[in-house]
Amino acid sequence: MDSINKEVEAMSKVTETVTELTRDVIQKEGFELFDLEFVKEGKNWFLRFYLDKPGGIDLDDCAFMSEKFSEILDAQNPDPIPQAYFLEVSSPGAERPLRNEEELKAAIGSYVHLSFYQNIEGEKFLEGTLLSVDEETVTLNVQIKTRTKEFTIERKNIAKARLAIKF
Repeated sequence: MDSINKEVEAMSKVTETVTELTRDVIQKEGFELFDLEFVKEGKNWFLRFYLDKPGGIDLDDCAFMSEKFSEILDAQNPDPIPQAYFLEVSSPGAERPLRNEEELKAAIGSYVHLSFYQNIEGEKFLEGTLLSVDEETVTLNVQIKTRTKEFTIERKNIAKARLAIKF
């Protein structure tokens, strides 16, 4: 267990250090750091930046910021990341998670997917338009065949929330 804790601690230290080193360039270039992760998958390590900006980001933005991050990280001595890693820069995606109160409130009017800890009215998840958010509940307008139904769900019952694509 100690080796796992040490690895988690080392990964956390890397993300803290890298966040600090890249904060200014992210802001200067007009981006927002949605998330940063340093993870091991198989034998390989990945440093993943998830960036966003008003209107979204494209492939050129990812390539541009990848170069900026490489320059910053390569210039550090000592190296904040001692092992070899792959650097990835991307968008958080069209179905990005809604991780906190601020992101939930910003999603009002958007189509969302909510999954639950236990079934609510026989459903393990619901997708619909987010109508409102308060400290205790979330209200969703759900299309069921040809009619719509409003669901008010207690926040304590929501396991995960994310944006969704309506088909």
